[in-house]
Amino acid sequence: MEIDDPERVRRYLSHLNYYRLAAYWLPFEQDHPTHRFQPGTRFNTVLEHYIFDRELRLLVMDAIERLEVSLRTRWAYYLSHTYGPHAHLESRIFKLDGRWSHEENLRKLKDVVDSSAEVFIRHFDRYDEELPPVWVVCEVMTLGQLSKWYANLRHSKDRNAIAEAYGLDEVNLTSFLHHLSIVRNLCAHHARLWNREFAFTWKLPRLKPVGLLVNFHAPDGRRLYNTLVMLAYLMDRINPHSWKTRLEELFTKHPEVAERHMGFPENWQDRSLWRGQIL
Repeated sequence: MEIDDPERVRRYLSHLNYYRLAAYWLPFEQDHPTHRFQPGTRFNTVLEHYIFDRELRLLVMDAIERLEVSLRTRWAYYLSHTYGPHAHLESRIFKLDGRWSHEENLRKLKDVVDSSAEVFIRHFDRYDEELPPVWVVCEVMTLGQLSKWYANLRHSKDRNAIAEAYGLDEVNLTSFLHHLSIVRNLCAHHARLWNREFAFTWKLPRLKPVGLLVNFHAPDGRRLYNTLVMLAYLMDRINPHSWKTRLEELFTKHPEVAERHMGFPENWQDRSLWRGQIL
């Protein structure tokens, strides 16, 4: 590996675990057992991929936060207007199969509420209620919990009523939220997104919204590109245009980053979603 500034490399390696950084130079190795690199491999190129990945995680987390806050709002709004302020206590509106226990998930939710120091939660200590209203408890749910409470609504009409706010079918939103919970956990633990293959493949939207499917890259569906397509689409629904621009600026800022390692197809920016066409 070509090193222009040995002291700079020492400084980075004193704060970055060698094996953490090694994940970014694996694609540049000519022979992994001997760790010989392809001719012309530079430390600065590897470091640029690491810095890009760190900035990408922050951008992805920003999108996930916006979606999570939006979904909490839509979930609570629909349930409270359809089934009342304590809809989450109604076992009849949730599934009755062995993969979901309403009683167990209520207990977990109560543990989160009891341990919360949020002022809006403690305000309800004065009331004789098992749990605060749905629009309150949704604010202390993790994305993983919210995903499960949404996915386990008993009736597809309820799931679809919430998914409709995003122009999606509930099957696709349910699947994507499961996947996104995994992505969020990776980001929260500072794990690598660049050049990662996901074990879980989520169901791509095929029928609605019309025109979105052509923007995905099915042949490389286990990598990040399809996730970014879905996030870009959802950000256009929640906070139009700014997120996609920031993603494109990130690639401009790091021209040496190999997009193909994230499943990006050639000429991806020419696809309708990235050109700003409304779907």
